[in-house]
Amino acid sequence: MALDVRPSPLAGRWYDADPAVLARKVDGYLDAAHLPELNGEVLGVIAPHAGHTYSGPVAGYAFAALRGRTPDVIALIGPMHHPYAEPLITTAYGAYATPLGQIPVDQDLLRQLDAVLESELGFGLAPVQHDPEHSLEIELPFLQRALSSSWRLLPVMVRAREPRVSQVLGKALAQVLRDKNFLLVASTDLSHFYDQQTALVYDRSMLKQIEDFNPEGAFALELAEQGFACGLGAFSAVLWAAHDLGADTVTILRHATSGDVTGDYSSVVGYGAAAILKRNPAK
Repeated sequence: MALDVRPSPLAGRWYDADPAVLARKVDGYLDAAHLPELNGEVLGVIAPHAGHTYSGPVAGYAFAALRGRTPDVIALIGPMHHPYAEPLITTAYGAYATPLGQIPVDQDLLRQLDAVLESELGFGLAPVQHDPEHSLEIELPFLQRALSSSWRLLPVMVRAREPRVSQVLGKALAQVLRDKNFLLVASTDLSHFYDQQTALVYDRSMLKQIEDFNPEGAFALELAEQGFACGLGAFSAVLWAAHDLGADTVTILRHATSGDVTGDYSSVVGYGAAAILKRNPAK
């Protein structure tokens, strides 16, 4: 049976529409990443979501940490930038499409996740059609080139910016993914439209909360206007999920800004990449 496929609003704009060109460029970002030694199993990553020209060099670090993995399902959690009323959103389609092919949505896990959220929060996932959101789709070509298996997608877009909603989402994700062959991906950019030096201060503060595995601290930092991330609700949920699934450390892999690409440091967007690890026991 043919899947009902979400039409891409990004191909040809945010990344290349030609499959061969897209594959070559994404592979180039992955190849250019020089990772530190990662002592443990990577359960998930945090990656930026601007157009590939801008954030691709940083995103390459995140997805290089997943290269060659063979998951069955990817839980991909990002912000919803557009003014939907619902706190938690998913796709109404049966698959996402990029120039590199179609990715089926895991409808069974989506229903399970929705049921847990409904029970805990009193609301679940609102399915939408023709969404213009880029935070999930922009990561898909990286996953398509980095992974060595056929996999299904568990997509969630977070409109809420409330610690309780993100924590419940994280714990619900852990509940439905436990005993599955999964990976977690959180999609977020960091500070927006400050000058380079200010952005560096804000971004380093937010990355420190991520590195400390401290989602509560990330919320407190943004409330104090000392650090920012458009995907705060998304990456905090992934941190809570990963913690419940056995992860115990986060390694920051890369940080840069749009100014490092454009040469204009007067108003930049911050990009960070991180790996979420379950450390190997000492031998």
